Amino acid sequence: MFDPDELDEIRSGKERWEAETVQPTLDRFGERRDGFETDTEGRAVDRLYTPADVADLDYEEDLGYPGEEPYTRGVYSTMYRGRLWTMRQYAGMGTAEETNERFHYLLDEGQTGLSMAFDLPTQMGYDSDDRMAAGEVGKTGVAIDSLRDMETVFDGIPLDEVSTSMTINAPASVLLAMYVAIGDRQGVDREELRGTIQNDVLKEYVARNTYIYPPEPSMRIITDVFEFCAAEVPNFNTISISGYHIREAGATAAQEIAFTLGDGIEYVEAAVDAGLDVDEFAPQLSFFFASYNNVLEEVAKFRAARRLWADVMEERFDAEKPASKQLKFHTQTAGSTLTAQQVENNVVRVAYQALAAVLGGTQSLHTNGKDEAVGLPTEESVRTALRTQQILAHESGVADTIDPLGGSYYVESLTDELEQEARGILDEVDERGGMLGAIEEQWVQREIQDVAYERQREQEDGERIVVGVNEYTVDEEEPVDVAEVDETVQRRQQERLDRVREERDDAAVEDALAAVREAAGGDANLMPPLIDAVKAYATTGEICDALRDVYGEYEPGAAL
Repeated sequence: MFDPDELDEIRSGKERWEAETVQPTLDRFGERRDGFETDTEGRAVDRLYTPADVADLDYEEDLGYPGEEPYTRGVYSTMYRGRLWTMRQYAGMGTAEETNERFHYLLDEGQTGLSMAFDLPTQMGYDSDDRMAAGEVGKTGVAIDSLRDMETVFDGIPLDEVSTSMTINAPASVLLAMYVAIGDRQGVDREELRGTIQNDVLKEYVARNTYIYPPEPSMRIITDVFEFCAAEVPNFNTISISGYHIREAGATAAQEIAFTLGDGIEYVEAAVDAGLDVDEFAPQLSFFFASYNNVLEEVAKFRAARRLWADVMEERFDAEKPASKQLKFHTQTAGSTLTAQQVENNVVRVAYQALAAVLGGTQSLHTNGKDEAVGLPTEESVRTALRTQQILAHESGVADTIDPLGGSYYVESLTDELEQEARGILDEVDERGGMLGAIEEQWVQREIQDVAYERQREQEDGERIVVGVNEYTVDEEEPVDVAEVDETVQRRQQERLDRVREERDDAAVEDALAAVREAAGGDANLMPPLIDAVKAYATTGEICDALRDVYGEYEPGAAL
């Protein structure tokens, strides 16, 4: 580091440079804008950063080394030199057969992990023949009505050789039960099952609204998953605490950090209050962030989030295991930045966003297809998205050294600023009774909505340039091939569900559902009866209805 005299010399040198070298240029040509700001914060970006901007930085305390606290530079000691991030393309294609075909295609193309998208009825705990499912079956992902569908999805895919991420929240425990059941039937030891369930209900009340039960029983289900997996499925991540959807709803980078870690704090507190040892379940927590276009801001965001979470786990929860303090995260490129206009531009956006995620030290990555602003991604666009990651991994050189932007005066300064701003937001969350209280009074939602409104205004007024939308437009757009869900999917899925109900043992199903209700109304862990129920071919809707019988449903506007 620089001593005080050297820093004074640098400050003086910068003042001289600005007066003697910069000012004459400004007098003649000016700059492109009167001022420059980060993408989401409205934080001023200085013309030049020097050691004086990181004068208070303590290397050991604030940066350290990869794999050691405070994990600013990465959670693993060798990072991508040891193993590349998991390339996990999000896929779910209407029916179980189509999804199985897409999974095999992606694995054949070099994908290293699976990521499963579910249709809206499945996300809401309804079967495909429920009146609430009309018109939505298979539209946003695969319809999973019973274990039979999951068996088809993973036909020919050994679960001891892949990791699977499932983007499912309110019914996450039911889908996890199905995954465990598939593993049991394949003869895979439960300790060998690897993957993640999103299982993040709090962000549903904030950003997505695919909740089912009120918060208190939802938190109970989540802690039951923590307890069960710590004992029986120790290599499966029990939750993916999601900032992605918070950011996509309009949050700034600092809000994404604060609200995501705030949700994490609520989950840890709920588990500790339920009697779980923090060092038993915390290593299985994972996070999920978005990656946006401002590369350096995003890199700083990821680094700041790692450092802040390590501090939270040690200071608030007395975590002792290193793995309990490591913020491990999946990243998805930002769907909301994709444009229907000039869709080829989206390939470039996704590439820069993927670069930011890798430079920021992500553990796994999904790159969006260029056509996702207009429909489901085609096979060609999915392949291009995967190739984007593979080129980044094998041709760019950014994976060859750890935290390559570490030490950048700008990146370190921005990392500090983002961390401090996120801490300030967390302090306000605490004053409002934690995330549950802040969500209940709609404060979190208003904070995000205010930012989203301002960003939209800036775009409409031309203050924020979106290439191909409000600048550099073309008169005629090239036609785009759009993958569409066959309208017969719902009928075929309902026929499949009818066959499952005809072939199963109804008495065994009723006994299994009764056991689910009994566990839900008592203190027993829910996961064992859920696994028994899915193995009896009780449907997703029937199991969720059994839990609705006990817990009821959350009504928007009701107290959390």
